Amino acid sequence: MPGLLRGVLSARPLMRSWGITQRAGITSKPAKAPVGASETVIGLTAFMVSILAPAGWVLANLESYKKRD
Repeated sequence: MPGLLRGVLSARPLMRSWGITQRAGITSKPAKAPVGASETVIGLTAFMVSILAPAGWVLANLESYKKRD
C-alpha cells in the first residue's frame, strides 16, 4: 500500500509538465450586449420552474408514493 501511494504522489509533478492547468473564465469587462428586463424575467422563470416543478410534483403525489408496495 505505501508503494502505491508513493507512485501516485510521484506522478503528480509529471502531470504539471504535460501542461495540464486549470483556469477560471473570470472577466472584469462589462457585457457586450446588456440583458433586458424581459430576458431576465424569462430566465428566472424558467430556472424556478425547472427547480420547483419536480419538487411540487412529488409533494402533490406524496400519498400515492406512500401507498406503493
